[in-house]
Amino acid sequence: MMSDLTGRIAIVTGGSRGIGRAIAESLAQHGATILINYHSNATAAEEAAQAITSNGGKALIRQANVAIPEEAEKLIDFAKDELGKLDILVNNAGITRDNLIARMKLEDFDEVLDTNLRSAWIMSKVASRVMMRARWGRIINITSVSGIAGQAGQTNYSASKAGLIGLTKALAREVATRNVTVNAVAPGFIETDMTKELSEELVQTVTAQIPMGRWGSANEVAHAVTFLASEQASYITGCVLSVDGGMVMG
Repeated sequence: MMSDLTGRIAIVTGGSRGIGRAIAESLAQHGATILINYHSNATAAEEAAQAITSNGGKALIRQANVAIPEEAEKLIDFAKDELGKLDILVNNAGITRDNLIARMKLEDFDEVLDTNLRSAWIMSKVASRVMMRARWGRIINITSVSGIAGQAGQTNYSASKAGLIGLTKALAREVATRNVTVNAVAPGFIETDMTKELSEELVQTVTAQIPMGRWGSANEVAHAVTFLASEQASYITGCVLSVDGGMVMG
């Protein structure tokens, strides 16, 4: 099987719904055992795990606020103690608090940076220690086209996602000699439950910016992550793979 992940242990932060859930399901379909991390929505996490196990995969759920070092450490310790190791980390947890900068509150900036960037740094710090010792690992950060090209009304979100790209490239240089790769996937406009609430006018405006003329699916993002997590991507590190229908080129 291409991207065979049999025997691999993966943590997906924010893995209970949307793109995170699609990533968890794809990794599981390719043989990995998934530890789904969630912050507050236990019901969604349980549904995601049930979807995986009902298809013959293996999944567990674990609550943690991964922006808090002690909770991140406990999450990774759980993977090591209960599942035996940690091979793959997908830093997917993320939120938005959109507004023009003139109206944006400082707490909206801090909360987005904590959830989207600080948590990925903390998780990567702890996980890379485990992976370097094992001399094999995959860290995949879910960034965004907003972190590459910027987006009006998203100074906080764009900053957090651009920061993830810098984190990806710097950490890739630090751990490369230990057979640990660090890459990022930058989704464009992806159809999720959240985007269904957008007005038809806005959807049409956004679609006009996409060369392929359509929005992507969560599964298309998940396929890219699954490839980067596999042995087939063993010589790829420090890379930002855009899954955006051609929105941001170069």
